[in-house]
Amino acid sequence: MAKKVQTKSTEEILWDSANKLRGSVEPSEYKHVVLSLIFLKFADDKFQRRQQELIADGKAQFLDMPSFYQAENVFYLPLEARWSYIMEHAKQEDVTLKVDAALKLIEQNNKALEGALPDNYFSRLGLDQSKFSALLDTINNIDTLKDESQDVIGRVYEYFLSKFAIAEGKGKGEFYTPKSIVNLIAEMIEPYKGKIYDPSCGSGGMFVQSLKFIDKHQGDKKDVSIYGQELTNTTYKLAKMNLAIRGISGNLGAKAADTFNDDQHKTLKADYIMANPPFNLKDWRAENELTDDPRWAGYEVPPKSNANYAWILTMIAKLSDNGVAGFILANGALSGGGDEYKIRKQILENDLVEAVAILPQDMFYSTNISVTLWILNKNKKQRAFKVNDGIKNYRDRQHEVLFIDLRQKGEPFEKKFTQFSETEIENIALNYHNWQQDSWKETYQDIPEYTYTATLEEIRKKDYSLVPSKYIEFVNRDEQLDYGTQMQTLQSELKGLFEQEKQLKEEVESVFESLGYKIG
Repeated sequence: MAKKVQTKSTEEILWDSANKLRGSVEPSEYKHVVLSLIFLKFADDKFQRRQQELIADGKAQFLDMPSFYQAENVFYLPLEARWSYIMEHAKQEDVTLKVDAALKLIEQNNKALEGALPDNYFSRLGLDQSKFSALLDTINNIDTLKDESQDVIGRVYEYFLSKFAIAEGKGKGEFYTPKSIVNLIAEMIEPYKGKIYDPSCGSGGMFVQSLKFIDKHQGDKKDVSIYGQELTNTTYKLAKMNLAIRGISGNLGAKAADTFNDDQHKTLKADYIMANPPFNLKDWRAENELTDDPRWAGYEVPPKSNANYAWILTMIAKLSDNGVAGFILANGALSGGGDEYKIRKQILENDLVEAVAILPQDMFYSTNISVTLWILNKNKKQRAFKVNDGIKNYRDRQHEVLFIDLRQKGEPFEKKFTQFSETEIENIALNYHNWQQDSWKETYQDIPEYTYTATLEEIRKKDYSLVPSKYIEFVNRDEQLDYGTQMQTLQSELKGLFEQEKQLKEEVESVFESLGYKIG
């Protein structure tokens, strides 16, 4: 039988290659080194494909006209910015200078990339030339267009962050959100048309997946506007790069900035918010700052401890009158006391919480904790909602919250992680939408250990806790056991085992006796 050969993923191959740079560059820099190079390769692969299309269409005379590329959301690459040029000089001492020059040339020739690419980054790192050349060779063998449905930038970014976080013992929520979680949020809040906002957009994965949702449902991406903000400058650049290589136009603010202290979208009213803000963020404001921020206006107290409720109130403040938000938070926000309790009580009394879903463990690379998906809705009243595949008649859901327990859902991937399958995502979203609609009594029912519809009065009696397990019915399977049937089954199984043991004993005695050694 032939031995099964295990092939490494693109992410693993890149990590192994980047890890050879250790000593000349810190592991925390790997993702920026690799992603910038992948961008160059990806941009060149698309450029080369577009060139072949022009030749095939009899337009070879236009090969050096940028407009013929940009019209198809392809970046025009001058000769010195092309991957083939870099590979020609991959073994030379000045190859890092050529990579920096290539990035600068691409930015100069494509306005969509303004401020997105690293500036004189590689030449300042002091990279070992031979190891860097080996990394270039590795990336040269990757076909970046093999599966364009995959978020290459996001996947590699997430993987590199996880490797670094594991090595450093970190476990925060400051990483690229797994695709299956983003897909679930998109399928639940249905961002078909309007403004989409992410106040902690990271590398832009939420935007990429939300626009894939629109494509899947035959929507028009022109009907959607993207707004985001990111604190870390290098990640801000990655987000701009991630959007630009997909031809997505987005407003990520004039610069990388702190959402709380330097809001880049002060007047924004978003129709949809999708977010995975940093969990339990401490030291997010000075003692006497942001206490009178307009985002917490109308609430009894401003958020003071960690930033969980500051994120929630920021998103509420940014929602339009019919706006919907889907975001991830640590489970502690479901039942925290003190100021969090007071804010949560007001949010519930203001009837803004529509659904709370607890997710399985091991869904993130960098932490194994179970987290919660919140759905907030500024308009839970009865109304018709137009989507691309028809009209949805939403019933009056005021003073109701749908609790969902997804901890038993998901399938394994990459050995130790969990993700939702496409079928699971569709079924979870369908169940949620059935609950929302006029026909809900025919299409939806509470299911033990899965869903429960709680009234505001029930939530008040639970002291405004949003922990799903306090509402969803738990099945005591011990009480359901038919002990008579169970004992008969066990008796039969043991009888069979004893008979097998007796037969085996007789066979062993017979073998030894034939050899002249009687047992017993």
